[in-house]
Amino acid sequence: MPNSPAAPGSQGTVLQVSPLLPALENALTEQYRTVRLPELTDPAAYLRDHGREVVAAVTSARTGVSDALMDALPRLGAIVHFGVGHETTDVVRARARGIDVSNTPDVLTDCVADLAVGALIDVMRRMSAADRYVRDGRWGAAPFPLADRVSGKRVGILGLGRIGRAVARRLEGFGAGIAYCSRVPVPDAGYRHLPTAQALAEACDALVVTVAGGRGTRGLVSEAVLDALGPRGYLVNVARGSVVDEPALVAAVGAGRIAGAALDVFADEPNVPRALLDSDRVVLLPHIASATRETRAAMADLALRNVRRFMTEGVLLTPVPDRPAR
Repeated sequence: MPNSPAAPGSQGTVLQVSPLLPALENALTEQYRTVRLPELTDPAAYLRDHGREVVAAVTSARTGVSDALMDALPRLGAIVHFGVGHETTDVVRARARGIDVSNTPDVLTDCVADLAVGALIDVMRRMSAADRYVRDGRWGAAPFPLADRVSGKRVGILGLGRIGRAVARRLEGFGAGIAYCSRVPVPDAGYRHLPTAQALAEACDALVVTVAGGRGTRGLVSEAVLDALGPRGYLVNVARGSVVDEPALVAAVGAGRIAGAALDVFADEPNVPRALLDSDRVVLLPHIASATRETRAAMADLALRNVRRFMTEGVLLTPVPDRPAR
C-alpha cells in the first residue's frame, strides 16, 4: 500500500542517513527534529523503536537509501539526495510505496563540466605526468615526450544531459567536432547523434562520459567500446565508476589499446586498481567534480529547500525524473 505523504507542517523526524556538508547538517538539526543515523550506537534498535516517526530521509548520492532502510521507515514520504546521482536508491521501488525522491540538479553542472574539460586537457597534454617529470628531476636528462593537441579534436559526449551539454559548449571554444550518444536524439542539440556508445567511440578522438549511473548504464563503456576508441583515443569519466567496465579499462590501458584516461570516479571507491595507479597515462582524481566551495554550498541549499518544501507542503522542489537523460 503506498504511503500517504507527510501532511503540511508535519512534525515527524528527519533522518540523516550519511555524513553531509557540516552547514547542511547544522541547518537540519536547527530547523527539524533530526536524527543522525551514523552517530547512533545501535541504529537497528532506533529503527525498530522509532522508525515510524521518520517522514523524510536526507542522504548523499553515494549512500542513498537501501531497500532495507526504506522498509524500516513505514511513514517515509521523501528521500532527499545531496548530489545529482540517485542510483543508490531504488527510485521505482520508492515511488511504488508513495515515497518521492529528489536530487540537486543544475547547481553542480558548471563545476562538473569545468573539471571534465580540465581532465581532458590534462590527459591529452599529459600535464600531470609532466608535473611529475619535473618534480622527479628528470627534465635535465631528456626532454618530455610529445603529447596530443586538444584543439580541433573530435570529442564524443556519452550522455547529452545537463552536464553533457555544458561540456559540449565548452569544447566548442576549442574548435572541437562534437558528437553524442543518447537514448534518442536531443532536439535542437546541433551536434551529430550516434545510436550506440561503440559507434560514438569509433567516431571520436576522445570520449567524455557524463551519462547517469544505475543499472541501465552499468558497463556501458565496455571492452568493445574501448577497442573502438582505439590506441590514439582518450577516455574521460566524470559520471559514475559503474558506467565503465573497469577490468576492461585496466587491460586496455596496460596493453596500450587506448592512449590514456582521466577518471574522477571508480567502481569501488576509494579503491583504485594498482595498474591504474602505476600508469603514467592515466589522470586520477578523488571524485571531486562538484567539490568547490560554491557548488557544495549551492547543493546544500537546494537539499535543504527540498526538505523544507516537503515538510511544509508535502512535495519536493526538484524530484528526480522517471528516466534520467542519456
